[in-house]
Amino acid sequence: MREGPKQLAFDLPLDPRFGREDFLVSPSNEQAYATIESWPEWPDTVLLLTGPRGSGKSHLAAIWAETAHAWTVDAFEVTRDKVPHLVSNGALVIEDIDRAERDEAALFHLLNLARERQASVLMTCESAPDSWGVRTPDLLSRLRLAPSVSLDPPDDALLKAVLVKLFVDRQLVVDTSVVDYIALRIERSLTKAAEVVTLLDKEALSRGRRVSRAIASEVLGGIRDTDEID
Repeated sequence: MREGPKQLAFDLPLDPRFGREDFLVSPSNEQAYATIESWPEWPDTVLLLTGPRGSGKSHLAAIWAETAHAWTVDAFEVTRDKVPHLVSNGALVIEDIDRAERDEAALFHLLNLARERQASVLMTCESAPDSWGVRTPDLLSRLRLAPSVSLDPPDDALLKAVLVKLFVDRQLVVDTSVVDYIALRIERSLTKAAEVVTLLDKEALSRGRRVSRAIASEVLGGIRDTDEID
């Protein structure tokens, strides 16, 4: 049987939802979540939030930022001239602090000033400071001494729950067997889960059909082919 003509599918991505009610707690993230929730009773003014890409670091950081009324900046935005202003708010999130493009002198100054003024700083990263290639010994020492908490890759239950939530957010009705099928075949990453649901929504809409296992198989096959080419 031939399928009917495809419908136009407009690419209108949903904004990421980083509210507390949107964060699903599971064994892979419950310790990190509890630590974030314990603020301002942190053991230090600085906390490192570590985890692989797609583990939920930005979401958890956004939850804390809302609670602490923190500003959020990327690592490259921490420059010497901005340090006093960034610390003045009393709470700051620095995203992707382990990236290469950072001003080490400015970061060291910021950490010292934050401690002096009792300002809280949450830094997200994928790995421990020893692997960042830090060239300033005093900065590396300060980072090593900072308390840290880790997010693990999402476990099966969390990955499936996130997939269900992403489908519901898009008002898509999908059988649990299809969710199970997808969860077994994608990278254990919340970012990848969101990417896959977006592609499935677009493909199902273009066909005028519900998301099925057959459609999921085709979309996942296309992702694998693209990954192999890259």
